[in-house]
Parts: sequence; C-alpha cells; structure tokens
Amino acid sequence: MKKLFRLAALLATVILMLGLGLAGCGQQAKSPEEKGTVELGYVQWDSEIASTNVVKKVLEDLGYEVKMTAVDASPMWLGVSEGNFDGIVAAWLPATHKDYYEKVKDKVENLGPNLNGAKIGLVVPQYVTINSIEELNSVKDKFKGGITGIEPGAGIMKATETAIKDYGLDLKLQSSSSAGMAAGLKKAADNKDWIVVTGWTPHWKFAKWDLKYLEDPKGVYGGEEHIATIVRKGLKEDKPEVYKVLDNFQWEPADMEKVMLEIQNGAKPEEAAAKWVKENTERVNKWTGK
Repeated sequence: MKKLFRLAALLATVILMLGLGLAGCGQQAKSPEEKGTVELGYVQWDSEIASTNVVKKVLEDLGYEVKMTAVDASPMWLGVSEGNFDGIVAAWLPATHKDYYEKVKDKVENLGPNLNGAKIGLVVPQYVTINSIEELNSVKDKFKGGITGIEPGAGIMKATETAIKDYGLDLKLQSSSSAGMAAGLKKAADNKDWIVVTGWTPHWKFAKWDLKYLEDPKGVYGGEEHIATIVRKGLKEDKPEVYKVLDNFQWEPADMEKVMLEIQNGAKPEEAAAKWVKENTERVNKWTGK
C-alpha cells in the first residue's frame, strides 16, 4: 500500500511539473496581439511591393501583426518621420528620394542599404536606334511627343522633369502608374513601336523585354543607387526585435526580381513573398538572428 501511495505522489509531482512547464512555454510564445502591430509604408513600385511583402512575411512568422500602407513618396517619408510608420524598406538614395530625405533626415534613422546596384533613367526597347537622351528631340515624332511616366510626385518623375529642362527636350512627360507604364511598354514592344519610359532597376521588365537605358551625359539621373531601410526614431527601444530584422534585412537584385516575376506571372504578392522566404531560410535566419 505504501508503494502505491509513493507512486501516486510521484505521478502527481510529474504532472504538476509538466503543467508548470507548459504554462511557462505559453507565456513565452506571445500571440500577434501581445507582440503588437508593425506599420510598414511603401510606394507602389513593383520592386517595393516585393520587398515590403517579404519583410511583412518574416515579421509575421515572428508573431507580429503587420500592416502595409501604399502611399506616394512624399507621404511615405512624412509618415515614417512622424511615427505613423515603424519603417520603410523603399528609400531610393542618394538621388531619387534625395529631396524627401533631406527634409526629414533629422527625424528618422537610416539603417543603410538593403539592396545595392539600383538605377533609374529613361528606358527604350533595344530596337530603338538612338542611344542617348540628347538624341530624343531628333526623333520626337516616333515617340509621339511623349515620355511615359509613373505616379506624379515620384522621385524619377521629378528627375525626368529636370532632364526635360536640362536637355531642352520637346517631349511631354505623361503621368501614369507603374502598372500603366508597364502596360504601355508591353503594347509598344508587341507592335515594335517606339516608346520611352521612366525606368528603374531592379524591375521585372528587363527580364521580360530586351531594353536599354538611354545614356545620360549630363548625369541628371545620377549614378548607381541603393535602396535603404529607414525607421522611425525610438523603434529600437520600443520594438527591438523588429528593429533587428529591419537592420539586418539585405538582399540582392536577383532575389527581388525573382519575387517580382512571380507576381507578374500571376501570384499574389503575399504568396510570392512566402515562397521566397520558404526557399531562403538561411538568408532569413540571418535577418532574424536565429
């Protein structure tokens, strides 16, 4: 009988210890509500749709609720400077977003490049027989007097307005959207029509069509750029884990283009991002520190 009592007592102790252990695990594994919400701003360029969705997926896997807000460049920068966004991974520097950055640089923290080798400029199909911006006026009729642009207020649109002035171009900059620009490029390429668009790298269009940048001897569009991560002041103290991921986030143009192509081929942005994250666990672990 005493042995039975001792066995029962031992079992009760084991069960109690297991219960406490499970309770402890429950306290460590925080739900998205307990970890809080992360606000990410971005511009609706194909490149930034790709990168922001990838970061969103990584943070969600860590247990955060993540909200993405698509805005134009000006409110994106204003939003992170005023703390409405925790961060952005869509800052094109040093040229494209220079004016925006200069206005808020004392109110934000620049975590440095998350992608190197970016570029902006005027882009034409390879079959177009000119090679420089300086030649545009001589064939302006073939371009129907226009340059196909993207959203008004985008850094590349401002640079193009400067290019029109500095080169004395007799062409009108036509505002559109990133999707509208790509649609116009597709239509022209299908018919071998001449078109000049505001373009940037990385972008899936360079994998889709045979394109080239027009030479820019005046350097209006600047040289090689990088895409930087910018966060609000105080993020490191408020959400150290989020800060760590954003600080460590870095990838290559080929990575970004792979996600962009998945989206262009019909995948939803969140699906393309999830696929890339799953296939690149070693890289992601470097971002999260796991």
